[in-house]
Amino acid sequence: MQKRRIAALATALFCSAVSAANLTDAQKEQLQELVPDTPLSERTMEQMADVFYTREMPVRDRLQAISKLVGFDQMPKGSTFTRTICIWDIGGRSGPVFNAAMEQKALATEYGIDLQMEPYTSETVMVEEFKAGRCDAALMSGLRARQFNLYSGSVDAIGAIPDQKHMQTLLQVMAHPRQAGNMVQGDYVVMGVYPAGAAHIFVNDRSISSLAKAAGHRVAVLDYDETQAEMVAAIGATPVSTDIVSAPNKFNNGQIDILPAPLIAYEVLELYKGMAPDGGIVDFPLTQLTMQLIGRLDKFPNEVAQLIREASFESYPQVIAKLDQETNRVPAKWMIPIPDKDKQEYEVMMQEARTALRDRGYYSADMLALQRKIRCKFDPARAECSQSGG
Repeated sequence: MQKRRIAALATALFCSAVSAANLTDAQKEQLQELVPDTPLSERTMEQMADVFYTREMPVRDRLQAISKLVGFDQMPKGSTFTRTICIWDIGGRSGPVFNAAMEQKALATEYGIDLQMEPYTSETVMVEEFKAGRCDAALMSGLRARQFNLYSGSVDAIGAIPDQKHMQTLLQVMAHPRQAGNMVQGDYVVMGVYPAGAAHIFVNDRSISSLAKAAGHRVAVLDYDETQAEMVAAIGATPVSTDIVSAPNKFNNGQIDILPAPLIAYEVLELYKGMAPDGGIVDFPLTQLTMQLIGRLDKFPNEVAQLIREASFESYPQVIAKLDQETNRVPAKWMIPIPDKDKQEYEVMMQEARTALRDRGYYSADMLALQRKIRCKFDPARAECSQSGG
């Protein structure tokens, strides 16, 4: 009986039955048909919302509490509700991201939700399918997510998150109900933000270990992000427009000299081929990358997305463990140490870039302010902590 009530609850939630004010007459009728003997008043809806945003109970317990509150027990046996989730993974169905997402399918089934997972090897194609409404939600890079939510899309801002402890704190803050308002922009809602590892500079010549030494060399930049090309040109290097799929091949074939990429790409994309014999990896992270699950608000109300965001953060240790497993495959011989003076130069350059991009509307000022607050919490002696700015 309990399992049937939870299944009914989940079905109702994904029909947008969370806030009476957000329901159309047709949706109210649809919900009432599911539970003909359970009157759903405005007060009941308000009580449900209170449970959604409490921090007193884990996500699973909250689902059970709402089930008891509403008293769903009329769900036909075996009934499910379907949502299509599109997943970007270069490896397609056999890729690690898609397989990790499939692990969540069984949990969703427990609550009466049938998640149809659709893999895409092209992030560009997947995003267009999502915009066209063929996906109810899509898992994409934080760089792409910026077009759907500037706030969460600015998590990947250059130099804004020094390491994993900063990232963990930031994601914990973002998963809190107080941040719920920032998770909706237009017709879209952020349903989860996951760490994807630090991005570093891969070079085919170890002598390219500073900004000044990058001048005159060819640097990969994403074809859909013209600001990257501007930043590369500003340091005297030559931007080479490419995409995430073809960039590693161009690096490995010697068509580009410098490739910004996450450490987890080292073995998967065979980047050691492009570094051999005299290249390496600059031992200084440009940014901490993310993968973000963006949903359509009409399919996933923000109250439902709140539960998913919190469940996403609960998986943080498991995600980090998998990332560490991959980054540990990078042999120490490839790492290029850089002097503290150069690190300071990088930090100043990245702070200036963040401020300029914020002023152009490329980054969210609120997100940059939050990230700065976290950096200063861990290291109050940072120069920026006594200054204004991003």
